[in-house]
Parts: sequence; structure tokens; C-alpha cells
Amino acid sequence: MQERLRPIMSLPFIICLGLLLLNDFYLKAVYHNILTGKLSDLCGLFIFPIFWSVLKPKYRSQIFIATAVFFIYWKSAYSQSFIDFFSSAFFRIERTVDVTDLLTLPVLALAWFSLKNDLEHPKASAWQHKFNPYGIAAIAVFSFYSTSQPRYTQRFDQPQYVLLKSNISVDSTDYNEFHYYKFDSLLAVKIDEISMSQRPAKDDDYNKNAEIKNLDQSILQMLGNEAHLIAPGTITSLRIKTAEGEDSVRFNGGRLDGKFTRKKDGKIIIEGFYKMGLEDSLWIFRDAAGHVNRKITFVNGERTKIQHFKNNMPVKSENIYTRSDTVRDKGIQIIILILLLAATVFLIIRNYRQSPEKLEIQKVWKWLLCLGLPFLVWGLHFAITLLLGDYQHDIFVMFGMAVLTYLITCPLFFIVVFWIKFSKQIDILWYILLFALCFSIWIEINIFMELSA
Repeated sequence: MQERLRPIMSLPFIICLGLLLLNDFYLKAVYHNILTGKLSDLCGLFIFPIFWSVLKPKYRSQIFIATAVFFIYWKSAYSQSFIDFFSSAFFRIERTVDVTDLLTLPVLALAWFSLKNDLEHPKASAWQHKFNPYGIAAIAVFSFYSTSQPRYTQRFDQPQYVLLKSNISVDSTDYNEFHYYKFDSLLAVKIDEISMSQRPAKDDDYNKNAEIKNLDQSILQMLGNEAHLIAPGTITSLRIKTAEGEDSVRFNGGRLDGKFTRKKDGKIIIEGFYKMGLEDSLWIFRDAAGHVNRKITFVNGERTKIQHFKNNMPVKSENIYTRSDTVRDKGIQIIILILLLAATVFLIIRNYRQSPEKLEIQKVWKWLLCLGLPFLVWGLHFAITLLLGDYQHDIFVMFGMAVLTYLITCPLFFIVVFWIKFSKQIDILWYILLFALCFSIWIEINIFMELSA
């Protein structure tokens, strides 16, 4: 088997694998441009067919053809339904629809000839003997997911602009997720979403406001020396024609400040107010016929109320939790979990006192309990997480939590089973609940501290 895995220890494979991981976890976040956007595709297309061809050498041709076909499908809009289903049913995956990514397909030919050369002229360099092929294979499998893992992004549901002084040509920029509108020496940048360096404590309006506060600085950093900030107090009014309509905006310095309207076919479809980039007061949304379909109330940039309309008549109203509401409710949830923990401890102590004689369990069953019960603890903790609304779609986080739960609770079960011992059979359930509650309380306190920071 190790001889078969030799191609994945070749220098080109190792270099591409290292570049793929470096790009996905560092370069994309720091240097977000065309090069970093295409580097993952180039490296991934090189190592992916080689890896599976090594495992299934009889199907080498089919694997390369299937890789090309799947890559075309993956990069097209037709794969969105599959991505939505997989993300909702299992864990979140993402990709960017960009037809220019198909220009990287010729790298499959390089992968084919590299693999063919390794198979026809097998040789092992001295440095290759220092690597474990199974470790390289595990890292390769990890990298296949990392390139499609969900990125931390902040979307802006309401139109968001920043204004900068710049002579940059609109066509010269690499940041194609933004939209640029040139007005003499001014550059208006429309931002639909922006990447974040780390996972937010909660994807809510409070987190959005934190990103907006430094939005002009973030865009300026991406553009480099070709743009400059506008001093606060400088008032600029512009009309910007976009694909969604004509936006009438007012800037204080480089930030939106004042009334905003969007017209389409001569009719106002959105109107609201900004206060230094943050939505303020009442926002009204209309359909193409001019009928009101939504009204949203904002307080300091956070939605507090949404009213839905049909034919200009209100049909439903909903109140939205602010960050302070979330922190309050999280504190209540922690108190409830602590009370449940106290009740569980009481039941264990009561059974311990009522039954001085301990359960007799065969040694083999004791080992099975110690090794198997941590899985039930994680399952119960996962159920509590779902109940509290803290489910984390990132598979890396889920896997890390499962491993951490097992490593902590497995030794504890050895102490309980071999030293403390069970008084009644029901104690097995109580100890599972005890450890699940302890772990959940610890996680929830960390979330509470992160939310209230």
C-alpha cells in the first residue's frame, strides 16, 4: 500500500498541498485578490485527481474526467441547489460562482503527466522517507474540505457605501465582490458583503454594526495607496446608478449619513436614514408597483421591529432581538442549566445514600461503559446545543467539540465506574446528563462572555 501511495509524496504534490492549505487559511484573508482566488483551484485540481487515482488506479482516466466535469458543475450556478441541501442537512459548504475559474482546468493535464511520470519512473528521494504517506493522505482529505469551508462574511441587507478620494481606474481593481462608481476624484464603493478574519460571536445586527464602524478603513486597506479617506464634516450628495436602481445618497466624510432613497422606473422602492453608516429610524420597502411590503424600525443600527404588508395593509408584525436581548436570554438559559445540574447532582447523591450496596458489573462491561458513554454525553450536549439555538454549522468546530467532550469525559467515567461505582442503573443516565450539563454550561458561559464583551 505504501508503494501505491508514493505519488502523493512527490515534490509537486507536497508543494501544491502546502500551498492549498496556506492559501485557504492565511493568504485569502490577508491578500484577497485574483491570485489567491485562483491559487486554491490550481492546487486543488492538481492534488485531487492524483489522490483518488492512487487509491483507485484502475479508474485513473475516469477520475480525471469526473474531476473536470464536477469542477465545471461546482463552479456553475446549477450546483447551488445541491449546496443548499447539503448545508442544511449536514454542514455548511460554500463556493464562489466565477466562470473565470474554469481557466484553471488545464492544470489537470499537468497532474496527469506528473502522476504518469511517478508511476512509470518510481523513485524515492531521501527526504520522502521522512514522511508518513498515511499522514499526507489524511492532510489531503482535510484540504479537500478546507477549500469549500464556509468563510466568515458579513452581509449588508440594506445598501452600504463608503466614499473615498481616489484616481484609481474602476477596471483596474481585483476586488470584484465590490462595485465601484467613479465621480471625478471621488470613488463610491458599494459593499454587499465583506470577509471577516474570525467567526462572529453571533450573526446579528450588533456584529454588522461593529463591521460598519471601520468599513472605510477596511476598504482603504484593500485598495492600498491608491485611495484616501475623506475628512469627517465634508458633506457630499450623489446619485448612483446601480443594477438595482438609482440610489440617492448623502455622505458625511466617507460614511453614509442622512436620507437614502432608491428609485426604479421612476418609483421609490426603498427609503430610510443613515447615521454615520448605521441604519436609523424607519425604513420603508416597496415593490415595483409602489406598494409598501415592509417597514423596518432601527435603533442604533439594530432592527427592533419588522412590519409586513400586503396591498399596503399590515398583515404581520414581529419584534427582533437586539444583542442586549440575546445576552439577557443567554443568562437565563445558563441559570436553567445550572438548576438542572443541581437537580441531577441531588438525584445521584440521593441514590448513593439510599443504596449503600453498589451495582455489580462485569469488568468487560465496565470498560465498554467507560469507552462508550462519552459518545452519549456528546450526543446529549449536541441536543442541548440545538435546543438553545447555538448549533455550529462548521464541521471543524463540531468535530473539535466531539473530541474535546470525549477526552474530558472518558477519564471521568473511569473514575465513576471503577471507583465511585453506580448505586442504581438509573445512575448511568444521571451521570450522562451530569457531564453533558457541565460541558454545556461551560460552553454557554463562554458564549455569554463573548456576546457581552
